[in-house]
Amino acid sequence: MRMWFFNQFVTFRFEENMGVNSNRVEDFSSHRITTEFKNQTWRKKLLLGLQFLFPIFQWAPEYRLKLLRSDIISGLTIASLAIPQGISYAKLANLPPIVGLYSSFVPPLIYAILGSSRHLGVGPVSIASLIMGSMLSETVSPRDEPILYLKLAFTATFFAGLFQASLGLLRLGFVIDFLSKANLVGFMSGAAVIVSLQQLKGLLGISHFTSKMQFIPVMSSVFKHRDEWSWQTIVMGFSFLVFMLTTRHISMKRAKLFWLSAAAPLTSVILSTLLVFCLRSKTHEISFIGHLPKGLNPPSANMLYFSGPDLELAIKTGIVTGILSLTEGISVGRTFAALKNYQVDGNKEMMAIGLMNMAGSCSSCFVTTGSFSRSAVNYNAGAQTAVSNIVMATAVLVTLLFLMPLFYYTPNVILGAIIISAVIGLIDYQAAYRLWKVDKLDFLACLCSFFGVLFISVPLGLGIAVGVSVFKILLHVTRPNSLIMGNIKGTQIYHSLSRYKEASRVPSFLILAIESPIYFANSTYLQERILRWIREEDEWVKENDGSPLKCIIFGHDRWVPLVS
Repeated sequence: MRMWFFNQFVTFRFEENMGVNSNRVEDFSSHRITTEFKNQTWRKKLLLGLQFLFPIFQWAPEYRLKLLRSDIISGLTIASLAIPQGISYAKLANLPPIVGLYSSFVPPLIYAILGSSRHLGVGPVSIASLIMGSMLSETVSPRDEPILYLKLAFTATFFAGLFQASLGLLRLGFVIDFLSKANLVGFMSGAAVIVSLQQLKGLLGISHFTSKMQFIPVMSSVFKHRDEWSWQTIVMGFSFLVFMLTTRHISMKRAKLFWLSAAAPLTSVILSTLLVFCLRSKTHEISFIGHLPKGLNPPSANMLYFSGPDLELAIKTGIVTGILSLTEGISVGRTFAALKNYQVDGNKEMMAIGLMNMAGSCSSCFVTTGSFSRSAVNYNAGAQTAVSNIVMATAVLVTLLFLMPLFYYTPNVILGAIIISAVIGLIDYQAAYRLWKVDKLDFLACLCSFFGVLFISVPLGLGIAVGVSVFKILLHVTRPNSLIMGNIKGTQIYHSLSRYKEASRVPSFLILAIESPIYFANSTYLQERILRWIREEDEWVKENDGSPLKCIIFGHDRWVPLVS
């Protein structure tokens, strides 16, 4: 019996550490380094300290040239995706397109030194870009006050990084766990719909468009300016959108063809740019990017905005985007780590993502994190280490130094199509359906966050998601589940009578499983619930002429098998 309990406990802890039942993954490598730190020479302690602070010192000494080929291929592959995505996501955040490329150069280099994931592809992401653009543009117009808007964007990035690094330093990662899977499904889906609808401005060729992010104002603006629709823009935009969605569908069906969806955005940029360049005398209605400056990231530390009336807006935007980008980055990193059976240290990831955003804010970058699309391409391309991020950053560097004039005639409509093709995968209706089948309360939370984003605002939608999560936690704490347990005949295993037909009552015993600790918040409820169980048990005994109730046993459904 004790061996059964031990096996169950070990199995549960193993599943938890592998990320099956929990978001918190134990960092066995950090524990090993801490243990080995004792009784060592000062040189060995220095090396172990460097390995603890900079994970690159753990894997770099063991790096072999045979791994370099895979990392170069994967790095160049994600660079082909990162370049058009970087330009597009900067546009989504209402920032100059070049800032998106800057954000794909410095942060990946810093993450390669500090990060613990081998497959995380670092760069701007759609949700954080959308949040930053929507929150800042509500107060400051990027068109009328571009310098102030840029300062606030860099300052928000700094505070996002400061918040993320603080969570890692103080080991407060549980904060991001308040965004449950159900809330994230609804929030991401709502944000993806809003992002896609906002791109109708570019796809239809509309010049005057609402800056609001709600469903009704956006759709009203689309139909209000029907006279501005351009058939050339519509044909080009939807043609390339269908092309990118088709390649994405093929890559999902056949994993070996992952490179099709990875190369589709850059291919679309190249073909559309050539098309506009060759037909520029006949395509006046198709707007294009124009001049992009060449050169490395200019320093932006002098643009950080630490005093003034808009400082509160920058801090608030930084915290919100910091939470979202951190949630996405850690989730993506752990997903691919589980596939390759290695551990990702959550606190180190918070520190790495936070420090790269703080450094990025001083080098003309906006909020970056681990991107799911880039990481998936990186993983499928055979990346072995974080060197793939260094290769990607090098490719972006070459682009910044020599290839910027080639993007002059890139049409804005293609950037909108790239954004739609990237975010449409965030609309996970299958996950919502599974929530409906499994937990109606989770499904309600999903709907609340979805419609909150769609009809109220993106920041308030996020607030609703967090509020529903907290409410659900309080509900489970104050109203914990309680079950009557029965014995599986011929074994020492006990399961719920309502869930398992094989389970049978133990004569004279009422075995109750309470799925929560008992304390002041739920004591009154549990007292009433237990008395109700006792009354129901007495009635059952009378109706079935059973043995009178003599003893009540309390426990958790996982630990009840200790009772003999």
